[in-house]
Amino acid sequence: MKELICITCPKGCHLKVDEKTFAVTGNACPRGAVYGENELRNPVRVLTSTVAVLGSGAQRLPVKTDRPIPKGKLFAAMDELNKLRISAPVHVGDVLLPHIAGTDSNLVATKTLL
Repeated sequence: MKELICITCPKGCHLKVDEKTFAVTGNACPRGAVYGENELRNPVRVLTSTVAVLGSGAQRLPVKTDRPIPKGKLFAAMDELNKLRISAPVHVGDVLLPHIAGTDSNLVATKTLL
């Protein structure tokens, strides 16, 4: 039995998930059951970080993936992100790195930089 804390809402239910059947208990809403099962079958996360901006000294541009990526690919995605250098102009939502770490997710800007 795997114990998790649900992060889909502020309630933070303490879930217990059977590692063989993926049956979830302890959830107060249906989202907790989905979260618990997915967390054991295929855990995913949205990656948020910053990238370097060329010619700006220490300025960094906030970025995130446009959809969750498998948790096991986070380090590969960060390796790609750390090599990235951006130059202005950049607008919110601009795709800076498509298919990051071989996933269907794109790295996008979350701030406009002119």
